Amino acid sequence: MDLTPLSRTTTTAVRNAVQLGWRNQAITLIDSQYQVYLAGRQGAEAARGFQKIVDHPGITIGDAFGALAHLGLARAYVVSGETARARGKYKDFLTLWKDADPDIPVLKQAKIEYAKLQ
Repeated sequence: MDLTPLSRTTTTAVRNAVQLGWRNQAITLIDSQYQVYLAGRQGAEAARGFQKIVDHPGITIGDAFGALAHLGLARAYVVSGETARARGKYKDFLTLWKDADPDIPVLKQAKIEYAKLQ
């Protein structure tokens, strides 16, 4: 699956959102692109994208995207067959959300996925 046109479209949309001061919308667009790579089983592409978010935590201060990027990275590593790295990122995510409501669906799903890697 060639996602290059999606990448160009997303880049333009992100640039426009940032220029308008819509930080959260820009982050959502960025995350969406990496989720598409993940759904397309393009683990390496997804991992590169989620790693960018993890490497720049300042852009996600005050929202869940930073922690969820760790989860996205874990899932990308699973798709890529990098089980040890996936376990590490699942652990990072679960540590970040250790005080979260245990009934949050994404947290419950992450715990199930992590348990399968043990």
